[in-house]
Amino acid sequence: MLRLLAFLLALLLAAPAAAHPVPFSYLDLKFEGQGLNGTLTVHQYDLAHEYGFPDPAMAQDEHFLEEHEVEIVALFNDRIHLAAPKPVRLQWTGIKPQPARSAIQLTFRVPGPLGGKLTYSGDVFPYDPRHQTFVNVYDEGALRDQWITGASSPPRTYYRGNGQGVIAVLKTFVPAGAHHIWIGPDHLLFLLGLLLFGGSWRRLLGIVTAFTVGHSITLSLAVLNVVVLPSWLIEPGIALTIVVVGADNLMRGEGRDIRTALAGVFGLIHGFGFATVLQEFGLPRGALGWSLFGFNFGVELGQLAVVLPLALALGWLWRTRPKLARQVATAGSIVVIAGGGYWFLQRTVFAT
Repeated sequence: MLRLLAFLLALLLAAPAAAHPVPFSYLDLKFEGQGLNGTLTVHQYDLAHEYGFPDPAMAQDEHFLEEHEVEIVALFNDRIHLAAPKPVRLQWTGIKPQPARSAIQLTFRVPGPLGGKLTYSGDVFPYDPRHQTFVNVYDEGALRDQWITGASSPPRTYYRGNGQGVIAVLKTFVPAGAHHIWIGPDHLLFLLGLLLFGGSWRRLLGIVTAFTVGHSITLSLAVLNVVVLPSWLIEPGIALTIVVVGADNLMRGEGRDIRTALAGVFGLIHGFGFATVLQEFGLPRGALGWSLFGFNFGVELGQLAVVLPLALALGWLWRTRPKLARQVATAGSIVVIAGGGYWFLQRTVFAT
């Protein structure tokens, strides 16, 4: 599919012979055994531009390529960066012309054993801001991932389907999930609002579980593109859930406790917010399930790190000084409402 796209783009961008005809390169990365074999195909025009050849067709001369092989290899050594997971050095194994494609092809290998993930970054021909590199990753003889990269592209990572790949996915996405909770004050304020009035361990466990189930459902649906909602709707919605939880705390009566229901229903909204962050983070197509699990598990660990000490402190306060605990809960609920209200206005009325 990417090769077809490249061909169509080349037709659209084609120009007279004096102009740049095909601003594309192709990089094939193939896991074979414990190592990696690679093929880089570049257009003769780009190579001629880098070295000032008077005629790009000179790159089709095998003797000419052999004479300049060291310089050409040095050029791409500085522009193609692979890590698996630590940076690896490419061992170049050959260079040959491809007259039918007006291109040259270089081959290289990376000896193993390699880790569970492979990260690519680089700008093959930085002189041309339009230039793109089409990267194909093969594993166990099958095409597993494809990327289109350019001058401003972030690093791209492929996670292998073996045990090492799973470990690499979890090592990446579990910390990402926990980090998002710790830097997300809106989610933390929502949890604070739910816990302010304390309760038994069974009650608090039910509240946290309901929130977990709720956000896990919509996180999965959004990441799998089953249900996708725009951020301009989700972000103000999250702010409103905080306001409602704080208001419910102030209006609650004796024996009335709907926090578990609020946690479950509003958790659905927060799940869409988590999904936005996860999608921006970049999901590996070949390890979607494990990355989703890892991120969600990280969110739960991050929640636990906040909820456990908070629940212990509030529980102790309600047991020993209930009057003060109620005052703290009331004041805290006002803060929750104020915070949620501020974010709602910021994300609607004052949104840029």
